Amino acid sequence: MNYIGAHVSSSGGLEKAVLRAFKIQATAFSLFVKNQLRWNSAPLVDEEINKFKKSCIEYNFLFNKILPHSSYLINLGHPEDNLLAKSRAFFIDEMMRCNQLGLCFLNFHPGSHLNKISEINCLSRISESINIALENTENVIAVIENTAGQGTNVGYCFEHLFEIINKVDDKSRIGICLDTCHLFAAGYDLRTKKDCEETFKKFFNFIELKYLKAFHLNDSKKKLNSRVDRHNSLGLGEIGTVAFEWIMQNNNFDNLPMILETINSKIWKEEIIWLKSLKK
Repeated sequence: MNYIGAHVSSSGGLEKAVLRAFKIQATAFSLFVKNQLRWNSAPLVDEEINKFKKSCIEYNFLFNKILPHSSYLINLGHPEDNLLAKSRAFFIDEMMRCNQLGLCFLNFHPGSHLNKISEINCLSRISESINIALENTENVIAVIENTAGQGTNVGYCFEHLFEIINKVDDKSRIGICLDTCHLFAAGYDLRTKKDCEETFKKFFNFIELKYLKAFHLNDSKKKLNSRVDRHNSLGLGEIGTVAFEWIMQNNNFDNLPMILETINSKIWKEEIIWLKSLKK
């Protein structure tokens, strides 16, 4: 079975995200567990936690099919030690919140070197940050999202993802979320079945299947290898429809949460219905 959903708003309370996911016929979803644009947020209280868990049970969402997304402020490869420490503390806080909510994953963008350190040093800092986070938290798997390679972001190639994972001590709590728009923008073609086969052959040359925990399903407004992260609705961008058909019909990806971050939330329900129809 495939678990498909979208990144829904948690405005008004975390339990509201569950209802919003249910209304678009999702069987998985993503959300922010705290304000993604602020460093400080009030701790979760028992009432919030219980409402969220109760809603997930009421609307039949499995906790291991929910893919919370970390704050955009976090840079686990930050070249400046004080801001790196701040990012690490914030990341640990989010990991703890996910554990409080009964969630199994925290999806995050790996980091940026900001032209102040080398890519390899940035990647090492990210691995070290993950190790510190895992040592100070329980249960939750840190899920690295590949990037489009925009600006000074690392994590845009499979070699980077391998390098990060290779230096993580507890490999039972590390994983990958593949974003199709980011893949395409970083130079991995997905426009034909052959392209998909070749791209994922490259991926599995570096990363074992067990590390693949989720997908972000997005079309791209920008062309192949643009290194620009601009999402589009499925089939309306440069990728087209074949990639999404191929992913949905690949049995290797059964049971993984597949999350839409496409630009028109008004058609998420239709996109989810279409994706479900592709499974043979």
